[in-house]
Order: sequence, then structure tokens, then C-alpha cells
Amino acid sequence: QVRLVESGGGSVQAGDSLRLSCAASGRTVSRHIVGWFRQAPGKEREFVATFGRTGEGTAYADAVKGRYTISRDSAENTVYLQMNSLKPEDTAVYYCGARLYGNAYGNLARMYNSWGQGTQVTVSS
Repeated sequence: QVRLVESGGGSVQAGDSLRLSCAASGRTVSRHIVGWFRQAPGKEREFVATFGRTGEGTAYADAVKGRYTISRDSAENTVYLQMNSLKPEDTAVYYCGARLYGNAYGNLARMYNSWGQGTQVTVSS
């Protein structure tokens, strides 16, 4: 199992930027790939960004493509989500999750076996 802790959320104005962090720990960290999801009130958890099934390459939801960037510091076992040009519709609780290395379905929440507690992002117009 992988333990995940998100941080970096907050309340910002439209057009601002935020950087979220996801610190991963546990014996099997190296056998997992991290992805970001978000959940707005009354809506299902939706995919935001992740790395490919071997950890190489990235994938983004259409709604955030060109504005968000996922990156990692492998030495620190930390994954980041840089969010630029934020919009009110980006308001949600953001979660990082971990799925097994080799799993290609990074956009499906059910493929993730560990989740963090979430961090709130609120964007006002």
C-alpha cells in the first residue's frame, strides 16, 4: 500500500496559479504511478492528469490540457500539479491516487488502489 498526502490547495482568483504536491511513502512506492483527480460538489471524481503506464509520458483531461502540468521529483517521491490560468470551473477537491506500474488505464479512478485525503482548490471569478 502507498500512503499519499496532498498539499498546496487554497482560494485564488480566476487567472491565478497554484501548485499542488503529492508526497508518496510506503514500501511499494516504486511499483506505483501517481495520477491526479478532482471532485466538485455533487459530481463524480474526474481524471485530471497522470503519467503513462511505465511512468514515462503524460496524459491530461481535455479540460486542463495546456493549463496544467504534472511533474515529479523522484528523489523526494513527490508528484506536483502546476495549475495555471485557473477558472471557476476548476473549483474542486483535488486528490492524488496511486495505481500499479504497468496499468495503462490511468484515467479511470477505479484503477487506483490508494488515495490521499484531498486538498481544496477554490477559484473565484
